[in-house]
Amino acid sequence: MLLRPGPTALVTALALAACGGGSGSNPAPSLSQPSPSPSSPPIVANWELVWSDEFEGTQLDRSKWAPEKSCWGGGNNERQCYTDRPENIAVENGLLLLKARKETFTGPDRPPEIASNPNPQVTREYTSGKVRTRGLHAWKYGRFEVRAKVPAGQGMWPAVWMMPEENHYGGWPLSGEIDILEAVNLGATCTECSGTVGENRHVSALHFGNAWPDNSYVDQKSALPDLSLPSDDFHVYAVEWGEGLIRFLIDDRVHFTVPRDRWFTGSSLAVGNPNAPFDRPFYIMANLAVGGKWPEESNDMGLDESALPNQLEIDWIRVYQCSEEPGNGRACMN
Repeated sequence: MLLRPGPTALVTALALAACGGGSGSNPAPSLSQPSPSPSSPPIVANWELVWSDEFEGTQLDRSKWAPEKSCWGGGNNERQCYTDRPENIAVENGLLLLKARKETFTGPDRPPEIASNPNPQVTREYTSGKVRTRGLHAWKYGRFEVRAKVPAGQGMWPAVWMMPEENHYGGWPLSGEIDILEAVNLGATCTECSGTVGENRHVSALHFGNAWPDNSYVDQKSALPDLSLPSDDFHVYAVEWGEGLIRFLIDDRVHFTVPRDRWFTGSSLAVGNPNAPFDRPFYIMANLAVGGKWPEESNDMGLDESALPNQLEIDWIRVYQCSEEPGNGRACMN
């Protein structure tokens, strides 16, 4: 979810090192009715459920999630302010809703961990929601699942991803990044895509390597077997992360596998450790970005305001750890 390569990179190395008026005239998006989930999460192979949020209440569980309040654009020239308001973050009918809106809003430039003092106020023309387990929950190795319905539209950029609990190996991307789910511009024109519905691919990725701008990443863009839009229905996106091996799944089908010989970190602290930087605890976050370098330089280009308002709908997020080998998780990946 952080910086993608391109001819210009309007972010500072300092920011990357620390990371981790009226509404539009369109009617609010209708609320999906997901197919019923079981009353308790199912057993997944030998993965043992250790944490979950089923979003069954009427408000965000603040013991599990901390909303981010920032307007800095995430290092990607995104256009939104993330707010801690029900207009942008809501729990309704068993769903977490992260809502993007067209409205003028003024808020803090950066989240506290990378804010200057004083933290300047920034005004944007869009708002949205972002929640994180940062400072509350983090895990090393496991299976991480999200059942979600992603939004369509040129300029819409939903993501569920993971960042290191602490920058043990250094600032981004030396300590790594795990992108479980990203989708940009679903339904927009796509000359590279199979099928007839336009952009129909979701993306999973790892970020690592040397300090920006010499960072590295690997990713995989995958379509559903029937080539339909991921925005048409709910799907389960997952990552299984074990010592020296990370693989990404959709609806229990592996679509991307990354062994440790495909990642590295430039940190001197990782000498002799081939599993670094993906051998430390990571936390989870989910957000819906509006615009940004990647979506606005792809497909139909720019931001289609007719896509707003819009929302990322999450049915549940679950974390499992391997009951046989909790220390490295590999037994559950065989």
